[in-house]
Amino acid sequence: MDHAFIGCTTGAPEGDALLRLGFAEGSGNTHPGQGTANRRFFFENFMLELVWVADPVEVRNERTRRTRLWERIQGKDSQVSPFGIIFRSTGTPPGPAPFATWSYTPVYLPPGLAMQVAEGTTLYEPELFYLPFLRSTAARRVEPAMHALPIRRIWGVAVGVQDRNALSAASRRAQEQNLVSYFEAPQPLLEILFEGPASMRIDLRPELPLVFAGRP
Repeated sequence: MDHAFIGCTTGAPEGDALLRLGFAEGSGNTHPGQGTANRRFFFENFMLELVWVADPVEVRNERTRRTRLWERIQGKDSQVSPFGIIFRSTGTPPGPAPFATWSYTPVYLPPGLAMQVAEGTTLYEPELFYLPFLRSTAARRVEPAMHALPIRRIWGVAVGVQDRNALSAASRRAQEQNLVSYFEAPQPLLEILFEGPASMRIDLRPELPLVFAGRP
């Protein structure tokens, strides 16, 4: 797992809840041609991305429409999962995706590079991405990763969905490979599991559908 995103309102003011708890914010960026922008929070081995729609026309153009970023970020249906989970390869050369995918080539990527997006996921589970060209997190070392709370290394993520029995084949495969886990919840919820005491749990609701939970 490389990073995860949460769809937010314009400018992601929801991220201020993280600042109030003492999380250090890193640099943000925009995604030309895709119509989205973000705020980012970094950890030693993970990044949390708060994404919003910056250009409603671009995010619904022919190239981007199939990503369903518009549907996830706009949040018209409270049961739609606003999350995306992004994986990278640790092998050389990079191995294949652990699930069936289609290729997405946003204009902001260099020619020849493509994101692999899981086939068959529903809007009621997170979007799953595999970026085989991502090789390390070394470039992020310039970003702040020291937070007031003792959260440094991320162990994994768990995602709350309304019905685990309705998970797509891609999500089931990701869970079988221990890439992500799912649990049942009345509303979409992202749990970031960090290396720390099991008694430590930080709930960002209602500002963000996000919980940090310690794992020894």
